[in-house]
Amino acid sequence: MACTKNYRFLLGKYFVRPYSAKDSTRTSACIYWMQQRQLTTKFPEFQNDQNLQGHDQIYKFSLENPDRFWSTLAKSRLQWAKDFDTVKDCDIRKGHIRWFLGGQLNASVNCVDRHLDSLGDSTALIWEKDEPGTEEHVTYKHLSQMVNRIANMLKNHGVKKGDRVAIYLPTSPVAIAAMLACARIGAVHSVVFAGFSAEALAGRIQDADAETVITADEGVRGGRSIPLKKTVDEAVSQCPCVKRVFVYQRTGNGSMGKNDFSLDDEMAKESDICEPERMESEDYLFMLYTSGSTGKPKGIAHSTAGYLLYALMTQKHVFDYKVGERFGCVADIGWITGHSYVVYGPLLNGATTVLFESTPIYPDAGRYWEMTERLRLNHMYLAPTALRMILKEGDKFVTKYNRSSLRKLGCVGEPLNHEAFEWYRDVVGAGKCDVVDTWWQTETGGICITPRPSEEGAPIFPAMPMRPFYGIAPALVDQNGKEVTGNDAKGALCIKSVWPGMARTIYGDHNRFLDTYYNPFPGYYFSGDGARRTADGYYQITGRMDDVLNISGHRLGTAEIEDVLDDQEEIAESAVVGYPHDVKGEGIYAFVVLKGESHKASDKLAEEMRVMVKTRISSFAQPDKILFTPGLPKTRSGKIMRRILRKIAADKPDELGDTSTLFDPSVVDAIVNKHQAVYGEKKE
Repeated sequence: MACTKNYRFLLGKYFVRPYSAKDSTRTSACIYWMQQRQLTTKFPEFQNDQNLQGHDQIYKFSLENPDRFWSTLAKSRLQWAKDFDTVKDCDIRKGHIRWFLGGQLNASVNCVDRHLDSLGDSTALIWEKDEPGTEEHVTYKHLSQMVNRIANMLKNHGVKKGDRVAIYLPTSPVAIAAMLACARIGAVHSVVFAGFSAEALAGRIQDADAETVITADEGVRGGRSIPLKKTVDEAVSQCPCVKRVFVYQRTGNGSMGKNDFSLDDEMAKESDICEPERMESEDYLFMLYTSGSTGKPKGIAHSTAGYLLYALMTQKHVFDYKVGERFGCVADIGWITGHSYVVYGPLLNGATTVLFESTPIYPDAGRYWEMTERLRLNHMYLAPTALRMILKEGDKFVTKYNRSSLRKLGCVGEPLNHEAFEWYRDVVGAGKCDVVDTWWQTETGGICITPRPSEEGAPIFPAMPMRPFYGIAPALVDQNGKEVTGNDAKGALCIKSVWPGMARTIYGDHNRFLDTYYNPFPGYYFSGDGARRTADGYYQITGRMDDVLNISGHRLGTAEIEDVLDDQEEIAESAVVGYPHDVKGEGIYAFVVLKGESHKASDKLAEEMRVMVKTRISSFAQPDKILFTPGLPKTRSGKIMRRILRKIAADKPDELGDTSTLFDPSVVDAIVNKHQAVYGEKKE
């Protein structure tokens, strides 16, 4: 890939250097020293309290005495410019959440500056670029220099505390430095996935009223170039609020306009020292847009102190992160997983974090595991969609690589079906790694339900996140707003406790925030998901509440049916929706993708699928319609857009709505055509 002179200059002088074998010895003394300082207990803050030595004791304490629990951790694990004087001011019935009032701190100081003395020469970021074997390592010292230069650049161009800055960049060191630079001067960053269309990007820029955009000339993904600057130009033409665009030279193939500035050139002019802004605990750190059931994206706003503490705690304890390990979360920074477990969580804990620029199947389905062997990764955190994508290619793309460095395997996104869970555990992890199938949301800031941490030797079961994290009190609530107690129960998944990482509002629309999350069930945070509490007291996600079917009076989560279908050897993945049925009120429609070309669609296979659903769930759960399709309509983050499938199933192809945010919009036409050919003339 071409590289401009300025880009080489920037890489060579300021922040990135090729990895050297000397790195391991250069920092070994520092890491050894830090490991010696670590106490055997995971909570040294409570080591003198004999009643708080086990996981269950600490979890109970976090619910019964949240003020002491969270304030103790905030004081010991974050660096404050000014101590807080009030632990919290919360009223969950009003959606009023405030933590650590009176305290002042800065996110970039906590993520970078405070590590410089002990970890300055250690690797903070490993940029796993698109082409395998071309990774670059960024030390904490170099990251600090980058952050300060970009911060000074933004200030000198008029960006002030409280301003919103839109970031439309590929996952790269520049993107992470830009996020932290905004935090350093008190600007609120709004990262938009560098794959959204110009229309989607424009909508997010306008909603945030962002005057500044940071982008790149091009992105590189899966062996091809992505014209990011061209997309930004089209978006900005619709956004009169934008005054300046900074362009990072990723490939050297971009063009510049009158309001454009070369990020590389502007950084080169600046000092690598920038005084951090003292931020109030409740000042916004970032806003991140997430899809809503009403169509318009919601700008979820997170505070500084509360979010930082929760990201730090969950990354440390869910994955049992240890000093010196390499944390491989392969999410894009445009999503909350990238924010919490690529950027903030790992850097707050002084970790080495991977920035994955490529795709799971480039150049082949072994990419993750080749990277694991080459980089000696200790943790892998990925999405079920990616896992199922590579699972169907077979074990050979995994077993050919050395994965012995892996210690913890994580998954986030849709519920992980049994087959994928067991393959992840037994093939990828060789039966030696815990698999933590996590549940959380953009709005929660970090992981809320997860198999770990838990008592030593506690079991992990497939297809469920199982246990609440510290400070999280889940509740199942029925349609009348009454909590369903006891085990072996189902209901709306709510949380009745408050925790520091909770989102504070929807930017510019607090009433929508309350109506979405707090008004449906007063006294609870409503997640929008349904869940089941098993006979053993563990939590299993049954799907979105709008994905709950009512079949002849029986309420049934679509995720339950999908879990059965996906366990069949021939099936790669499935999506189940409801459709109008003359007799039952609502019928069950299953869209099914088969594995490779070796498996063929047939009436026999469809019948076998129905029998399995009947056997595993009930006769009323059998799909009325099964359509074998080449793919499913997914957003770029891997979520299935079920509203599109519901419209197709209801024979309303003219009401599909906006499909611009889909990864591959053409798959919709293929599904519509197949549906019309198979079911278009048939009536139930």
